[in-house]
Amino acid sequence: MVGKEIKIEYSPIGIIHTPYKKKEDTPIQGCYSGDSYGEVEIFLEYTGGLKDLEGFSHIFLIYHFHLAGRYSLLKRPFLDKKKKGIFSIRHFDRPNNIGLSLVRLLKINKNRLEICEVDIVDKTPLLDIKPYVRDFDSRDDVIEGWYAKASNKSKYKKNN
Repeated sequence: MVGKEIKIEYSPIGIIHTPYKKKEDTPIQGCYSGDSYGEVEIFLEYTGGLKDLEGFSHIFLIYHFHLAGRYSLLKRPFLDKKKKGIFSIRHFDRPNNIGLSLVRLLKINKNRLEICEVDIVDKTPLLDIKPYVRDFDSRDDVIEGWYAKASNKSKYKKNN
C-alpha cells in the first residue's frame, strides 16, 4: 500500500498551556468552555511567523493529542449514546492523534498568545496556527450528519 510507505514527521512550534490537567476535564468543544483561558507559548525560532496575526479575533490551533490512547475506528462521541466512525466525530483517540480547535485570540505579547474558548489539555504540543477567515471557513449549506439529531446535545450550552 503506497500510503503506508510514506513517513511523516512534525516538530512542535510551541506548547499550549491551559487549566485542564487531564483530557477528561476539557470541554467537549471551545464554544462550550465558558471563560476558560489559556496561553500559547511559541518557541522563539518561530515568533517571526506571528507577524500580522494580531488583527484576527479567532485562530485555529492544530496540535498533537499527546495523551490520546490507542485509536479505535468506532468511538462513542460525547453528544450521543451510539458509537460512530472516528472520522465522523472529534474524539482524541484517532489514527494520527491530530487535534484542531478554534479559539479566540485575545492578545499577543512577544512569543505568547493569550487565548480563550479553550478545549485543550495543558502542555499540548502545538503543530501549527491558522487564522479563521469567515469567507474561507464559514458555510451556509451545512448538513451535520448524526450531530443534527444527537441525543445528548441539550446537556451543553454554547458560549455565544
